Amino acid sequence: MTSGEVLSQTSDGVLIRIYVQPKARREKIVGLHLDRLKVSVTEPPDRGRANAAVIQLLSDVLTIPRSRIELLRGETSRTKDLLLAGQMLPTVRLLLAKWLDAN
Repeated sequence: MTSGEVLSQTSDGVLIRIYVQPKARREKIVGLHLDRLKVSVTEPPDRGRANAAVIQLLSDVLTIPRSRIELLRGETSRTKDLLLAGQMLPTVRLLLAKWLDAN
């Protein structure tokens, strides 16, 4: 994966690079923020609450179980790398594009 890729296919699934805005007014996938996908969540960055909210939002948007989303890097950072286990890149791209178009 090069530094500019938000999504990339791995042998385990799809790696997604995100930038989190905690304590936002509403939960949504905003769009691109530099080289990451910006995700806003209402939860504060306290005891993993914002991380859990990000995982729940991605689970809802991509219609995959929360257990299939793993935080790989950035537990206490706004920039995070998550693994969408068992997913295929074209499917994830399509679902994200549909959600962004609808919202």
